[in-house]
Amino acid sequence: METTFDLTKPVAIGSDHAGFEYKEAIKVWLEKKGYAVKDFGTFSLDSVDYPDFAHPVATSVETGEASFGVLFCGSANGVAITANKHQGVRAGLCWENDVARLVRRHNNANIICIPARFVALSLAEEMVDNFIATEFEGGRHANRVNKIACS
Repeated sequence: METTFDLTKPVAIGSDHAGFEYKEAIKVWLEKKGYAVKDFGTFSLDSVDYPDFAHPVATSVETGEASFGVLFCGSANGVAITANKHQGVRAGLCWENDVARLVRRHNNANIICIPARFVALSLAEEMVDNFIATEFEGGRHANRVNKIACS
């Protein structure tokens, strides 16, 4: 089980209309930090259905095409629920830095889901930084993570 992200692979990113502005800002922010980013949309503020963007991000992470994923919607619940339907995905809903670190450290999350309507953009950047920098602790947590999949 990987404990860190393979940063030679792109970051998969996506959102619905409520998260569009944050997605665009985080995409530019990640690229300025030297990360390759694959944007799965949406590409405007027009109302859309979050599963149409969460599924492609989750598939990219699940297949190993992307190192990890970043998803946004208004509450982050919709994208988290959708992404977690994928067997190889552990998407964590994060609203503060400690949660962003813990979903990596204890749950080996590979997608961070951020509620654009409830956190400041600067906090979203900090959470993504913490998510990337935190390694999975393994040990007793690996036993638990290994019990998550249904198949």
